[in-house]
Amino acid sequence: MSKAARERSARERLAAERKRQAAREKQRRLLAIVLGSVVAVAVIVVATVLIVDQQRKNGRAEAHKGPLAPLSRQADGSILMAKAGVTKPELEIFEDFQCPVCKQFEDATSKTVQELALQGKVKVVYRPFHLFGGQPDPVRSNSLRSAEAALCVPADKWISYHDALFKFQPAEGQKGFSPDDLVKWGKDVGVTDPNFEKCVRDGQKKSTVDAMTKYAFQDRGVQGTPTVFLDGKKLDQEQFMNPAGLRVSIDAARAAGKK
Repeated sequence: MSKAARERSARERLAAERKRQAAREKQRRLLAIVLGSVVAVAVIVVATVLIVDQQRKNGRAEAHKGPLAPLSRQADGSILMAKAGVTKPELEIFEDFQCPVCKQFEDATSKTVQELALQGKVKVVYRPFHLFGGQPDPVRSNSLRSAEAALCVPADKWISYHDALFKFQPAEGQKGFSPDDLVKWGKDVGVTDPNFEKCVRDGQKKSTVDAMTKYAFQDRGVQGTPTVFLDGKKLDQEQFMNPAGLRVSIDAARAAGKK
């Protein structure tokens, strides 16, 4: 091989090596960018989780905004939401504030229920009770404390407090609904009754909760939550777990009632 050929071959090998080094450097830069992005996303996710958790622990409950049908408490402790003169159809909602599916139901359909009641299309009866009495703590005590506290709240603050209990619902197996928080949330939503705090801390509504729980289990055959009845007929989840299904069911009941 001539000297010129050897020099050309050497230059070609050097050029090839430089191209390989440039490719490796590009790969390293891309890998660094990807890893940096992954770390950044992970940091954001962790920070968001921590912020949300802190807000849940130290959060402020908010009073309901917007019009509602009149609210009143019935003799058995249940809450009635209906315009004057509306008696049918009647939507009964049996729920436990520690129940995750109840929270899903409220998140999905509460606005629809409130709108239909405000429009005079349905009479709504909220029946909170102590579903998890047979479960170990903290689920059992969370369930009982929240139900008792809800019954300490004046009827006109029911929706606001009801929403706060689901908003701050503790995860299953975690301790929550402390008396301090239950009192604070009531004050946040505007409860001014001087007996409210004592009612919450002393569990003054336990006997009422016990009676409502007995009524749910023994008189109405409720086995889980949420359980929803429309004019005494139990609805399935497809009928009540989404706004459209609930509207259809209520419209059908209204039409049947007019015949």
